[in-house]
This record gives sequence, C-alpha cells and structure tokens, in this order.
Amino acid sequence: MKTPAPFEYERATSVDGAIATLQRLGPDARIIAGGHSLLPMMKLRLAQPKHLIDINDLEELSYIRQENGEIRIGALTRHVDLLKSDLLAEHLPVFRDAEEVIADPVVRNRGTIGGSLCQADAAEDLSAVCSAVKAKAVIRGANGERMVSMEDFHVGPYMTAVGDGELLTEIQIPLRAGGSSAHEKVERRAGDWAIAAASAAVWIEDGAIADVGIALSAVGLTTIHLTRAEELLRGKGPTSELFAQAGEIASEDCSPTADGRGPVDYKRHLAGVLTTRALSRARARALNQEA
Repeated sequence: MKTPAPFEYERATSVDGAIATLQRLGPDARIIAGGHSLLPMMKLRLAQPKHLIDINDLEELSYIRQENGEIRIGALTRHVDLLKSDLLAEHLPVFRDAEEVIADPVVRNRGTIGGSLCQADAAEDLSAVCSAVKAKAVIRGANGERMVSMEDFHVGPYMTAVGDGELLTEIQIPLRAGGSSAHEKVERRAGDWAIAAASAAVWIEDGAIADVGIALSAVGLTTIHLTRAEELLRGKGPTSELFAQAGEIASEDCSPTADGRGPVDYKRHLAGVLTTRALSRARARALNQEA
C-alpha cells in the first residue's frame, strides 16, 4: 500500500485561527475533517499537501438549524447528522434520500458536508442535492464572508470557488412553501459511488410548477445542473408526460464517459430515468401524495 508524502499537521482551535493558518501557509495547506476523500488521494500521491489543518475541534461549524426562512448547515456537520435530522426530513427530504445511499456507517459517522462539497468529485451525491435545492455556500476569509451559488461554487473537476486562505463555513438553503425534493441513485453495490444519480426539487403553486431544480451526479466532469430541463418545466402542470420530457433532456445534456461502471449509452439512459423518478417523487411529496 502506498503512503502519503511527508506533511506537517496542525489542529485548529478556532475558525479565525484556521483561516489565519491557511493564509500563512498558502496553497500548500489543506483542510482535513473526516478525511475520507483527501486521505485516499494522499495515499495514492494524487494529492500531496505539505500541511494539513485539522478542524475537527471546531464544533461551532457543526449544526443544522432553521433561521430567517432558511435551513443553515454548518460545514463540519457529519453525514450521520444529515441522515438523522428530522428538520431536514420535513423540509428537504432529498438529504435523507442521499445520505441513505452514501458510503457506509464508518464514512457517514466521520465524513462532513463541507468535505464532500469541497472535494468537488463529480460522482459525489451532496453536490447535486445542494444544487437542486438552490443552496448557497458561505465562504469566509480574513476580509469577511462571501456567498456563492452552487453553480458558481464548483468551477471544475476537484476545483471550487474556495480560494487560498478561505474556508467553507456554511450552506444556506431557502425555504419556500409548496415544495419538496428527492434523490435517486443507481450504484453497483450498496454505498458505492453512483453510476448515475439525480436530485430534484419542485415548488408547486396553483397547480403549476413555480420553480424547479434538477442536478445530476457521476455523468460528467462536474455536477450537471439541468437548466434546459428546468426551463421546460417552469410554469407548467407537474405531469408525468412533462417529467418524461425532462428525463429525455437529461439524457441529452449529460456527458458521461465509459468506464468500469458502464458504457456511455447506459449512463445516459440512467440519467434520464433517474431524473424522471426524482421529479415524480418530489411532486408526490410536495402534494402529500407519497405512498
């Protein structure tokens, strides 16, 4: 087994202290929380940070709460807490859907939402979830905080809008009446990376789709935000026929590559089917019709 390259380790005692250390050490420093994404890459020498800053003591970044018409999730919140949160299950059930099929209990007990999003792996579930529910990321640096949408947060494969000397601290998700959400995933075995996955959120007013969010995992170089399918759905009735059309667009607008998980045509097919299923399930929940 390969081992990581040598690195220096420091344990942060405050958010401001972690940011100051990041600024002092520069781009050779990396944040570590759960470590389930970073450490395997370090063992393979795909990532070779010279400094690791451990933020596991920063409990002020671990929370799920409703505030000012939003759900706010601290970046250090563990997968298991997202899975067990009754607040999320009530307002944003897409999180529980996703967490039930993410990895295994060992990973869920230690891995964090911030680590998942900052890894920016195209096959990672929570990036699609956050994109679908129109979440915004709060990024803090020495000069204060800034907020970016999920579309702007992921700038490329394994690349985010978090700059040198900055730290992702919170995810904010607006709450709106008449909405619900769902996540659908196909994997080779329980807890595996997705072959394809789809997250969807719909907001229904007066029998029509007032707004919608759809995102795909594992079928492109980054999380895919299906803007063309969303434009098709807005302002129209939430019919199964319309959702099937959105699924066809999903198959067309994704860009999978062939690998050990399947050929391109199979992944495109899955993207379409899962998009249709996620939309249908989100609609049933929004209308209180889920079986």
